[in-house]
Amino acid sequence: MNIIGNGVDIVQNERIKKSLKINGFKSRIFTKYEILHSKKNKNKTNYFAKRFAAKEAFVKSLGIGFRENINFKDIEVKNNKKGQPLINLSKKIKIMLKKKFNISKYKIFLSLSDEKNYSMAFVILNKIK
Repeated sequence: MNIIGNGVDIVQNERIKKSLKINGFKSRIFTKYEILHSKKNKNKTNYFAKRFAAKEAFVKSLGIGFRENINFKDIEVKNNKKGQPLINLSKKIKIMLKKKFNISKYKIFLSLSDEKNYSMAFVILNKIK
C-alpha cells in the first residue's frame, strides 16, 4: 500500500453544539444514517463533532478540501460491529478518486477521538496495488 494523503482536523465541541441548534445544519452536513444512528449516543454533541472532523480530515487527505463539487454528505462515517470508525464515500467521490489519483482500489484509515472540549479525526488514504 502507498499513502496517497493524510488529513487531520480538530473541532471545538461547543461550536458544533451551537451549530446543531441552527435549523438545517444537521441535514446539510450529515447523512440520514448518521442522524438516525446518533439517537443511540448519549453525547450527541461529541458524536456529531467527531463526524464533522472526520469529513474535514478526509477532504484534507485528498489535498483539495471541499472543492470540485464535494459536499459533507458525500462522506459518511459509520462504525463496524466492533466499533471501529469507517468512511463510506459517495459514487461522486469514488469517480473523482479514479480521475485525480488514477486509483480504484484504496483503503481509508480513520481514527476519532474526543474529550470534553474538543473532538478530532485523523485520516490516512492508501492506494492498494
